[in-house]
Amino acid sequence: MSYLALAARGTGLGVATRGRGRMLPRAMRSNGPVLSSLQARRVSSQTPAKVVRPIKVGVLGCTGVVGQRFLQLLEGHPQMAVHRLGASERSAGKPYRDAALWKLGTAIPAQVAEMEVKMASSVEHFTDCDLVFSALDTGPAVEIELAFAKAGIPVFSNASSYRMHPRVPIVIPDVNPEHILAVKDQVRTMDFKEGGFIVTNANCSTTSLTVALKPLQEAFGIKQLFVTTLQAVSGAGYPGVPSLDVMDNLVPHIPGEEPKMETETLKIFGGYDGDFQPLKDTAISVMCTRVPVSDGHTECASMQFHQEDVTPAMAVEVLRSAVSPARAHALPSLPTDTLVVFDAPNRPQPRLDRDLGGGYTTSIGGVRNCNVFDIKLQLLGHNTVLGAAGGSILNAELALAKGLIR
Repeated sequence: MSYLALAARGTGLGVATRGRGRMLPRAMRSNGPVLSSLQARRVSSQTPAKVVRPIKVGVLGCTGVVGQRFLQLLEGHPQMAVHRLGASERSAGKPYRDAALWKLGTAIPAQVAEMEVKMASSVEHFTDCDLVFSALDTGPAVEIELAFAKAGIPVFSNASSYRMHPRVPIVIPDVNPEHILAVKDQVRTMDFKEGGFIVTNANCSTTSLTVALKPLQEAFGIKQLFVTTLQAVSGAGYPGVPSLDVMDNLVPHIPGEEPKMETETLKIFGGYDGDFQPLKDTAISVMCTRVPVSDGHTECASMQFHQEDVTPAMAVEVLRSAVSPARAHALPSLPTDTLVVFDAPNRPQPRLDRDLGGGYTTSIGGVRNCNVFDIKLQLLGHNTVLGAAGGSILNAELALAKGLIR
């Protein structure tokens, strides 16, 4: 009997993984403490690309929930060091410890606690940065991110402002790492100074959805997809959803979220030949809801495939045997196991599984027959790690591996 079969019999979980095809260490499967950012990087078995020195990075929108997550994940990073912080006029001029209302379960990184916050719109304060991460709101991001790229500074954005721009890639290294090469055309087509470009990560729910479904799309071709999300309150930022609206309740509408997921997924799964070609012959319908969970977006997905007679067993085999395309690159933050598949019908659960792989691992469970389509399943991803700040960090690591950062 295989090791995985023994595990399934002994625990009832039957955990299997995509990445290196090995079980996650028991400590990472338990409901234990959140892994630190350094511990999360240590689970990768690859040696990161060598750098002469840690490159200098700036974080725009550093005081918000996603900005805080950037700083937490960058603490002790082997390739990058936080050099500049940017926020609104309200925070500019203050040391970070006074400017930020810190909301994460770890202390403010000592490196940034006394660092003075600059105006995020003042590019001149960031000209000695090798790149910037943007956790800006969508409105301010339009002009500010463009200004940085025009000044020759690479921008790795969590904002939605440029995701659907015909020259800007939405990159998820675990799904479409080849799309990052589209930035080579931006100097010519978007009037950027040499070295400047914009790369976006996807919407937090789109990220975990595409990571989970990419192996199935490659194997069988998805013809129709229906998704209902149960999204954590941290996805709304701070102060986010009022407690009287969400406690003992579910909010069945998140403005703008459904069209983002529907259009971004098709762009990510599509191709690039100088222009992005969205995936054709696939229909996607999404319903988004907000639930009283702190972190971790759960999604319920039903799908019909172009290939006929796809069974749950076939889908599970594809998911468990798939190798992440990001594995070809030495990305320090990439976990050893990028996808976990549970046999137990009551997994994944946000409280138990959102921190697998330091928050960089996507979980799947409940793969079964669907009476309308072919199969249905649940999936879970950490919305502020892989779905936000961590996704941008992975994109920067990918850009370094491909020599796109000067």
